[in-house]
Amino acid sequence: MRIGFDAKCAAQNRTGLGNYSRYVLRILSQQNTENDYHLYIPKQKRIPYLAEIPTLDKLHLHFPCNMLWRRLSGLWRVWGMTKDIKTDNMDVFHGMSNELPLNIADSGVKSIVTIHDVIFKHYPQYYNWIDRKICDYMLQRACVNADHVIAVSQYTKQEIIRYYGIDGEKISVAYQGCDTAYAQEIAPEKLVEVKERYNLPDKFLLYVGSIEERKNLQLAVKALRLLDERIKLVAVGKSTPYIDTIKRYIKYSGKEGLADDVMFMHNVPFADLPSFYRLATAFVYPSRIEGFGIPLLEAITSGVPAIGCTGSCLEEAGGPGSIYVDPDDKEAMAQAIHKIFHDEALRTDMINKGKTYAKRFSDHLLCQDIIHIYNKVLERE
Repeated sequence: MRIGFDAKCAAQNRTGLGNYSRYVLRILSQQNTENDYHLYIPKQKRIPYLAEIPTLDKLHLHFPCNMLWRRLSGLWRVWGMTKDIKTDNMDVFHGMSNELPLNIADSGVKSIVTIHDVIFKHYPQYYNWIDRKICDYMLQRACVNADHVIAVSQYTKQEIIRYYGIDGEKISVAYQGCDTAYAQEIAPEKLVEVKERYNLPDKFLLYVGSIEERKNLQLAVKALRLLDERIKLVAVGKSTPYIDTIKRYIKYSGKEGLADDVMFMHNVPFADLPSFYRLATAFVYPSRIEGFGIPLLEAITSGVPAIGCTGSCLEEAGGPGSIYVDPDDKEAMAQAIHKIFHDEALRTDMINKGKTYAKRFSDHLLCQDIIHIYNKVLERE
């Protein structure tokens, strides 16, 4: 097969959509070497993250081919790219980040789009008006125009059906795995070096993700305030204005030492993240809503007991061995943290169940799922 991809996010995005795109490109090019993989990228000089794909030399890169489209690279991506896809004789084109070229049907090429979430429908207040309208339009058109839709979770599949009326038979769930680094053993000296360099506590509760309102980190801080004991929380992720809300809560919480117990860390390189997980006593991800929830999968893959929240898809990422609480229930969150830190039998059980559940997200199995979808679409010709 000759498979084309909208690879803008793979090239330019450091977080969710970019990580997913690079993950798909990596597992396909490692597991199915008989196919040709073609990446369509709007800006040749903006590809800083492609180097993270270990098989990059096996991928074919395509950029706007004339001066006009190079100047109007955004328009090329949603309109001009289609002609190139047709000229290059792709068998399948995969839009990996909620979008397809608006005129993709003119290419005569079978198309697939991955939809990650429709969070902007649930929480419009987290998005400005124009971004929300663009996301809504592009996602709706992609779902309608695509020959098939990939949802990253069962929850996201149901949301697509609910909000856009897409036939469930047109949607397949294909999960995303996490980087293999989280499953690999880490040398003790590396763990010691990371612990000392970041001045990490001997025991701590870890959070990884953007520190934004939707992720609801303040729930974990409120839970710590309720505990009689002092437990350290290490929050790793990009800062947003929401961090000021958390800091104000800490300042006026009335609990002595809480400010010292919550550590915020930004710009932690990926090479150090697996060590953070291995050093943590427990992991918390109190997000109100996600498309899937990769940090929970990273945690259980690393062998860390994890706590998530109910209401979206986090049970799909963390599995039955993790604990889930209501995203507004600080008492239940406090109880869950206390139990994990003090019940060694529970910890062991959660670790074992988590590692077993994580096996279903192996590169091999998830690659098979995606290739199966490609083949199913082509068989309809």
